[in-house]
Amino acid sequence: MPDTERSLPALQRLSYAVGHFLNDLCASMWFTYLLVFYHSVLGFNNTNAGVLLLVGQVADGICTPLIGYESDQTPGCGNYGKRKTWHLVGTLSVVLSFSFIFNQCLGCDANTPPWTSLIYFMPFIVIFQFGWAATQISHLSLIPELVTCEHAKVELTAYRYAFTVIANITVYAFAYLLFHIQAGKDQDPLSDALGPADIPVFRNLALIVVGLGTIFAVFFHLGTSERRYPGAREEAGPETGERRKTSVEEEEGAVVGERSPLLSPSKRASSSSFLQWKCWLRQPSFYQVALLYMSTRLIVNLSQTYISMYLIHTLGLPKNYIATIPLVMYVSGFLSSFIMKPVSKGIGKSLTYFVGLVLIMGFSYWVLLDAKMGQQIFGAAVLLGTGSATILVISLAMTAELIADQTQSGAFVYGAMSFTDKLANGIAVMLIQTLHPCHSGGCCPACVWFYHYIMVIVTGGVAIIAALALCSILIWPIKIRLRGVPVTSDATPVN
Repeated sequence: MPDTERSLPALQRLSYAVGHFLNDLCASMWFTYLLVFYHSVLGFNNTNAGVLLLVGQVADGICTPLIGYESDQTPGCGNYGKRKTWHLVGTLSVVLSFSFIFNQCLGCDANTPPWTSLIYFMPFIVIFQFGWAATQISHLSLIPELVTCEHAKVELTAYRYAFTVIANITVYAFAYLLFHIQAGKDQDPLSDALGPADIPVFRNLALIVVGLGTIFAVFFHLGTSERRYPGAREEAGPETGERRKTSVEEEEGAVVGERSPLLSPSKRASSSSFLQWKCWLRQPSFYQVALLYMSTRLIVNLSQTYISMYLIHTLGLPKNYIATIPLVMYVSGFLSSFIMKPVSKGIGKSLTYFVGLVLIMGFSYWVLLDAKMGQQIFGAAVLLGTGSATILVISLAMTAELIADQTQSGAFVYGAMSFTDKLANGIAVMLIQTLHPCHSGGCCPACVWFYHYIMVIVTGGVAIIAALALCSILIWPIKIRLRGVPVTSDATPVN
């Protein structure tokens, strides 16, 4: 295997994979418990709870492409590297803001007007989403810079997702433990219902998330070297600005600029053919992948957001199930992530994605037919968890395939993809909350059928849109065009 297609050393793969762990821990709480916390614990009405989530999604959506652009343009802090610099800024923002989101409004009481509480939480949510976006984009942008082989990108993405699953498992395991401890202290016969007494559970869970995530973020920054890719870029000297060649460049006698793609000279396009952010907006494949990525995130995030409501209000299960069922989902996803690389290598990324969609449609059909499935929810959770893991990993791999050697603008691409994801999720949640049949802080009998059909629509309905996006990619494969010359995703000219 050529040097340019070598995998990273095991320790660097591990350190890279945990670099998004803090984000994943926070995202797990954000999507699974935000509406539950503000609606069922703090007593916000459906619209106000939806407004807070929408504010977060819009802030994230706006910050993401801007951060992506700045991450591509700024040189970073000294020799630290531009991606890791933004990652550090994002990590600090998340650490300083997240614990305030899952806690009581300081100084608020039962007589505090609802709008005061909304204003209190919004700044913390905006700071958190800015930090989350900075960490996500900088971390994703490292994939096409660290490795160039397509299967190595899938492998690195799968490792990253494996730790995403571990993060979710960690959150749900601690949530189950905290609910169990809370139940032991609570003598109320209605303790299976969520209420203000559960505020310490969510507050302590948020503090655990921040503490664990910080430890793994430190490991990422110590173990990942942004400027020393196997057979990749040249590096500037510490003060003189002189560039030294990597081992591959020394062998091949080629000098590569800091923003050059990670390809051998035989496959390297001229520097004038590098895509800038405006050029991406004229690439049809950019919109194909964006639609696929947005649909994937809608399925994963909306199902994660409303599974708790579905379990409590539709199936009438005890509150500890909002920890155990998501735990089953992500254990299933974790196990499936280990076979993602060989499966995608054997049958291709598109067919692997389709298999994931079939599993998700199977879950949707099961929920539709069995309104009171009871303990069968564990089997349905396995289908949803495995399918979600599959389509998320492959959609990220397809995004990396789209970027290919255009690493100088890779952060903008990831930022644009994430923008469509965040904006679509925020609008979808706000629309669902507005259509909610109950207008008080609690839940009325109409919640039973409402959350039942919401789970069907956000999985099976959106899966149809994802299938259409996948069909477009099968008909018109992912490729970019530079100055009218068709170029495949590995920058090899097409005859």
